[in-house]
Amino acid sequence: MSNQNQSFWLTPKGFTAMGLIASVTYFLLMEHRQHVVEFLPYLILLLCPLMHVFMHGGHGHGGDHHNHDDKPESESEAYKRGLEEGRKQSNHHSH
Repeated sequence: MSNQNQSFWLTPKGFTAMGLIASVTYFLLMEHRQHVVEFLPYLILLLCPLMHVFMHGGHGHGGDHHNHDDKPESESEAYKRGLEEGRKQSNHHSH
């Protein structure tokens, strides 16, 4: 069984990381609440680029496994092909 597509967070190391993150978060919120509140605007601004970088993994940008020899379809060709397929489906369903 291949675990290539399994998320890091669902592995034993991921669960350990989540536990560590939860522990650190609890400690910071309980013991250093004033410091966290002071830096909260900066933390939110820092979160934006970090989310942008790390959340692109779900878009399939990582591994490029398809063949690049195929000529990419232009937008107008794709639009025309979609119209034709839609007409075929609507004609098929109307009979």
